[in-house]
Order: sequence, then C-alpha cells, then structure tokens
Amino acid sequence: MPSKKATASHSQIPEKAYKNISFLNSPDARVIRILSEYLEPLSRFRRLRIRDTIVFFGSARNTPMREAAAKLKEAKAKLATAQRKKINSRQMKKLKDELKRAEAGIEMARYYEDAAKLSEMLTAWSKKLSNGKGQRFVVCSGGGPGIMQAANKGAIRAGGLAIGMNISLPHEQFPNLYISPNLNFEFHYFFMRKFWFVYLAKALVVFPGGFGTLDELMEVLTLLQTDKIRKKMSVLIYGSEYWKKVLNFDALVESGAIDRSDLKLFSFADDPVTAFKFLTRELKKNYDL
Repeated sequence: MPSKKATASHSQIPEKAYKNISFLNSPDARVIRILSEYLEPLSRFRRLRIRDTIVFFGSARNTPMREAAAKLKEAKAKLATAQRKKINSRQMKKLKDELKRAEAGIEMARYYEDAAKLSEMLTAWSKKLSNGKGQRFVVCSGGGPGIMQAANKGAIRAGGLAIGMNISLPHEQFPNLYISPNLNFEFHYFFMRKFWFVYLAKALVVFPGGFGTLDELMEVLTLLQTDKIRKKMSVLIYGSEYWKKVLNFDALVESGAIDRSDLKLFSFADDPVTAFKFLTRELKKNYDL
C-alpha cells in the first residue's frame, strides 16, 4: 500500500485527453474535430429519424419584400431631398447608386418570397408521406439569412421540421430564427458542411446567389457528372432570367467544355407551382412514392 507521501494529490492528476480543450483546439487534433463534424450530425439525424432532405441554396443577402420595399422608399426619399438641395455630383451619384441597389433588392425579394412559398408547399406534401419510418424530404438550408431563412420559414409555416447548417465566418453569420432547435448545426469546416448538404439530399433547389451559391451548385453538378453521386438527385435552378445572365451553359457546350447531355443534370423553374410540380414528380418517380 503506497504511503501518503507517495500518493498523488487530486490537483496532481493529469487531465484526460478528451477533456483537454487546449489539445482539442490544436492543429494536432484537427482530425478529431473533422470527425466530430461528421459523427455529431449523424447521431442527431439518426436519433430524429431524418431519412432525406430537400436542400435550398441561395443568396444570404435577399430580404423579405416588406424590408426591400422600405429600403426602396427610403432611397427614393433621400434622392428627392438631395435633388431639392442641389448637393454635389459625387454625393448625388452615391444616392443614385443606392437607389439602383434598392430597386434590384425588390427583384431579389421576389425570390425570398418564392423560396418561402415553395418550401411551405414541399413540407406540407412531405408530411403526408410519413409512415412511421422516419421524416421524409425535410427542408434543409445553410442556416443563415436570405434564401436560407426563407426556406426554413416556409417549412416551419407548414408545421414541419427545418434544418439549418450554419457555418462560422469572419463576418459572423448567425442562425436564422426558423430552424428547428434540435436541427440547428454550426460547422467550422466548409467541406463537412457540404458533405451533409449532399449526403441526405434527394433534391436540390438553387435560387439566385453569389460566390457561395455558385460554389455549391458547381460542386454538386460536378459530382453528378462524374457519377460520384450515385443516387437519384434532382437539381432545380430557380430563376432562369437571373441564371442565364450569370451562367452561359450553351457556351460551355459549344466550346466542348461539357457535353450537351450534361444539360440534363438540371432543370429550370420560375414560379413556386412549376417548381413544386417538377420536384414532387421527380421524387415520386425516383423513389417509388
């Protein structure tokens, strides 16, 4: 039996590795952190019996129509006041640019409202498919504002679940208020977040957006083109006027960069009813519903 002198005091017992925050946040534990972003969501999805999702991508900068209309009204009032006061040309140009952005915001706000409506319709439809074996086609977004918020809002409005896969960014992106509490995720690694977007998805709806939306769309199309996604996944690009200005798919075909058959990897829609009909028809066909 060790003497009291040889027995370590409580304060001398070293910390277990899995409780060592300094180690877990170090470069040496990066693999553990990556695995955590795989295993922790997997655990939640299994526990809540989430079988598959419909993922919405789109700009974080879109606002509801009410907010966009208020910004436009404010911009017009500022410009009218400036014109009466005859301010200098530099300030006038700045106000005119602000008015142009506010006018563009009205058009983009339409997509916010459409995303919320489509999500509500899809959620109401998917709720009827429940057969006690798990939640089907749950709406999933990137968890932030804009189109992401609209998608989650629509799902909650229909009385369903709403998944939000947020990511920590230098200019913080906070989770929107319409995510189901137990399906609110915060990722550090973009590639793990993308994995979870794709892994459960049976359909993808891509609304107008910027670099992030383009990145997500192109990665999924590449994976489908190269048969790295083997399941049936329907890709719907929403807002043909916007996307055909931003991306010239026909030019890619004409230059030989892609095959004409690659254009079959996605379809376009311009209103919630058309989008809903396309997605439900494809899901029924692909998954024997």
